[in-house]
Amino acid sequence: MSDTITEAPPSVPRPVAAPKKRNWIKIAATVLLVLFLVALPILTGSQVAYLKVAQYILIGTVGGIGLTLLVGQAGQLSLAHPFFLLVGAVSYAVLAGDPAESPGLVGLGFPPLLAVIGAVVICGLVGLAFAPVAGRLRGIYLGVASLSLVFLGLWLGQSLELFTGGTSSGRPPPTFELFGFAFSTTTPAPTIAGVPIQKQQRLWYLFLVFALGAYFLARGAINSRIGRSWRAVRDNEAAATAMGVNVARVKAGAFTVSSAFAGLAGVMTALWLDLVKPDENEFTGNYSLTVAIAFLAIVIIGGLGSVPGAVVGAIVVYGLQQFFLLGANQFGWFADAQFGGLSAVILSAFVYGAAVVLVVLFEPGGAAAIGRRLTSRFTPRKER
Repeated sequence: MSDTITEAPPSVPRPVAAPKKRNWIKIAATVLLVLFLVALPILTGSQVAYLKVAQYILIGTVGGIGLTLLVGQAGQLSLAHPFFLLVGAVSYAVLAGDPAESPGLVGLGFPPLLAVIGAVVICGLVGLAFAPVAGRLRGIYLGVASLSLVFLGLWLGQSLELFTGGTSSGRPPPTFELFGFAFSTTTPAPTIAGVPIQKQQRLWYLFLVFALGAYFLARGAINSRIGRSWRAVRDNEAAATAMGVNVARVKAGAFTVSSAFAGLAGVMTALWLDLVKPDENEFTGNYSLTVAIAFLAIVIIGGLGSVPGAVVGAIVVYGLQQFFLLGANQFGWFADAQFGGLSAVILSAFVYGAAVVLVVLFEPGGAAAIGRRLTSRFTPRKER
């Protein structure tokens, strides 16, 4: 009996996946944007007022990114951002302050870079201390509870004059230095294309590094396991618990991260103002209820949970306010405004308030949803 040899069926080659096409339009737009941001101090030249408007937008960007992670990704409403801005600004001034230069005020004399890191860490720890409250509340109840921190910050800022300098004079923040290079006006100053790189130009590049770092850290967190746990808790806490997610720990982590971002924005605010000064009341100032509403508007206009959307929201909210103030100071806009009349601050509030209403009514996804629709038209479709 002869053995029959059966031939193996021919193997069917697997289809080779088509290489992913690059979106050259998006790449070109990103390159042009980076070049524009790097060249902005040269383009503005001696008109540093325009550069300060751009710096203020970067402050709103960093703070807005931190809040959109908390509200949009983790589903926790917070109005405590002004409190953490104040904690970050005061922490930097105390950690890097020199007692010899500011007699009567507490200063530890740390290197400025270490003071910035320390201020961010302190804000994160303060946010972590609020985590037990954040873990037990949600929605409007958490928003009201977090709003109490703004009033706490007002009282602490006015009471602890050894740290804040008080509402009458405040205290100057220490000049930021990095490896002996001071971010202040010096003589002689390096020049680029004939433009001297002085204090405002140096602060622009410093703020740009802070904003880019915050942007990429946030994008990395969203695309990681941390971001997935945030969204699981946001969508359904019971289902997240069944999947093994520690809801209380995730909420605490989200509040801590958001507080740290706000602390960095507070350091930037102190350097931008060249002054650390607590507010005189809870309604107006750099750490007031108005600022809490402005950050919430940034998140809504940009789109809940969208990091690029937070940048757009900061341009609309923070950018318009400073643009109108610049026009009022340099070109005499609103010169006829009397008490209760139209001013730069009121007009900017009207504009971004109207933007919030339009977003809620017609595009709940905010600028992020509009951007996705526009980019989809220019994105090459996959071939089947």
